[in-house]
Amino acid sequence: MSRIEDVARIAGVSTATVSRALRGLPKVSEDTRARVLAAATELDYVASPTAASLASGKTRVVGVVVPYVTRWYFAQLISGASRVLRDHGYHVLLLDVGDNGPQRTMLLDSRMLSKRVDAVLVLSLQLHAVELDLLRRLRLPVVTVGTRTEGWPSVSIDDVEVARTATRHLVDLGHRDIAFVGGEPTPHPDFATPSDRRRGYEEVMAENGLTVAPDRVVSADWSVRGGAAAGERLLSATPRPTAVFVASDEMAMGLLHTAGRLGVRVPDELSVVGVDDHEQAWVHGLTTVSQPVQHEGEEASRLLLEALARRGKRGQAPDARSDSAHDADAEAVIVPTQLLVRGSTGPLVPALPAERRAHARSTVQAGR
Repeated sequence: MSRIEDVARIAGVSTATVSRALRGLPKVSEDTRARVLAAATELDYVASPTAASLASGKTRVVGVVVPYVTRWYFAQLISGASRVLRDHGYHVLLLDVGDNGPQRTMLLDSRMLSKRVDAVLVLSLQLHAVELDLLRRLRLPVVTVGTRTEGWPSVSIDDVEVARTATRHLVDLGHRDIAFVGGEPTPHPDFATPSDRRRGYEEVMAENGLTVAPDRVVSADWSVRGGAAAGERLLSATPRPTAVFVASDEMAMGLLHTAGRLGVRVPDELSVVGVDDHEQAWVHGLTTVSQPVQHEGEEASRLLLEALARRGKRGQAPDARSDSAHDADAEAVIVPTQLLVRGSTGPLVPALPAERRAHARSTVQAGR
């Protein structure tokens, strides 16, 4: 079996250079990298990640804690984060923990993390006390996305302001009967976003003297199907709301589907605004508050790499005891958002009396 020394001898470089070249690390010329790869191919040499980890005390692996892998928002975060980490020679270990409340803690323990990862990204998830204690005891650098935890760097948007922007847009268009989709029936311990976006909506309504009736706030599970079901409840009401702020684009697209099926015209009879700028939002003409999700993942990886670099300069192994895993002045990056106005929102059109609506329909049908 070939050894790294054999590759180094044929390529005419040191074993350290072979290691850097095969791991895709910087500060290796393209000519040298090509010679190393050619030698490794000739000898059928495959580097042992376990041996490299034992020698360096580093795994070159970042654990990414995520509640959902398949949903668009989380997939975009993972894509952005993993691209940056990969470019710096790190692999990603996905820790799909779901949203199982207290039972979730059994999925995130020391056996899963200790000596297996160098650092951890936590994506839009509120960690329980036992999980926080575990990560702090392991002294792993941690960066959070979408949430704030004291002592750890974070990347997020201002969810309250996002909701205020969306609701204010509808108020400025003249709407007064504005519903909200996305609220949890009770505060969810794992996620802060639903309550923050509901709070922003309610603040703008109150500031404009507008009442929020209980039946105008509808819970949904943040999926397209959940938005469609919420649309059934809202659009079957009498009277219907004239506008809806939906806390995610996926739910908004489901609600738009229901509106079309029920014959509710958008935006003449119903204005709809979402959040995210999902890649299919423009197909539906959906007005949305856009957030650069992949950029948020990239920025989180940048903060994590900076934390790892600081630790490396101190000559510490990933699980060494130090205060570098907890920083009272940890950087908190707030990423800006932007309202994108498309065809799903428009000025309030006053409702016509029933007899005038019937006359208008007959006039159109007669071609007059």
